[in-house]
Amino acid sequence: MQTTPLFPVYQKYQAKTIDFHGWILPVQFAGIIQEHATVRQQVGLFDVSHMGELLIEGTDAACYLDYMLTNRVSSLNPGFICYSPMCYPNGGTVDDLLIYRLNGTKFLLVVNASNTAKDLEWLCHNTANFKVSIMDVSAAMVQLALQGPNALPLLQQIASEPEQLQLKHYQFRDRVVLSGIPVLLSRTGYTGEAGFEMYLPAESGVSLWENLMETGASCGIQPIGLGARDTLRFEAGLPLYGHELGPDITPLEAGLQRFVDFGKDPFLGKEALLQQLTQGLSRRLTGLEMIERGIARSGCRVLRTNQDAGYVTSGNYSPSLRKNLALALLDINAGKTGNEVQVDIRGKLVAAKITDYPFYKRRKS
Repeated sequence: MQTTPLFPVYQKYQAKTIDFHGWILPVQFAGIIQEHATVRQQVGLFDVSHMGELLIEGTDAACYLDYMLTNRVSSLNPGFICYSPMCYPNGGTVDDLLIYRLNGTKFLLVVNASNTAKDLEWLCHNTANFKVSIMDVSAAMVQLALQGPNALPLLQQIASEPEQLQLKHYQFRDRVVLSGIPVLLSRTGYTGEAGFEMYLPAESGVSLWENLMETGASCGIQPIGLGARDTLRFEAGLPLYGHELGPDITPLEAGLQRFVDFGKDPFLGKEALLQQLTQGLSRRLTGLEMIERGIARSGCRVLRTNQDAGYVTSGNYSPSLRKNLALALLDINAGKTGNEVQVDIRGKLVAAKITDYPFYKRRKS
């Protein structure tokens, strides 16, 4: 079992912990519903140091990442971030990740925790024709996420130069000093709310966490666990690897075509994805709203006119909308928005209707 550098504070804040892909992580502190509401209405602090961080450096780094990823990385300016799936030649998804362009020849990749070793092996396996080096720096870093409408006012209280906090969505700035600690600060998150993510040396993690919690008391801050992190991303329609994405699910099926740049030079999976696009999708990710009582969990079968139509990838109660909702990978002919389907929940067919997603969109100030 692995622990993050923030593990010592979990007990102090009365966290309930679980085994998450080999990591001991907090699933909740005060309760999932309360933590969810805190992020939507005030501000929440997450320890996401289990995520993997890989440094890609070299004269060929940009064209190498263009080859490895579906999105175009070479056009990314330093100080900006892009999201991209990474595919196998058959179009299935290796992982989905964030790419930070540090300078002309150096990039930071943030990958899913359970995929770090696999991603590293896959990336290294495909370096033969490129002048690049790859280094796993995950153990040396802490990643904290500060999410919610009060995130910016909170950071303005502890930043040595508050004007550095004025970042656009998917923009970052290195060496922003917060409570005396230099961090890489980005305007990113996984909640559907405005917020920030911070990368800093592992030895400074507890200190910054405590400073944020102390200063943030007046902003309504609470520590947030994996449970609320999942309900927040689910409401916002953000994919979770192993659910909406995987080796047998392509980015096109997951509704991520905008992150697949067919106009760039060949990339891994391009031919398979182009064929899928040309022939037409046989299935697609869609939303479901339960009509009858029941929560459709991951893996539940979905039926349309008594025929298998697909399966649920994620399902939960939506604390913001107070509805039971789901994401499902359905046959392309399963029907349009508003059509009724049935979900097999422990052997009982429960009525639901096809709906659009994301289910929740934050109000822009």
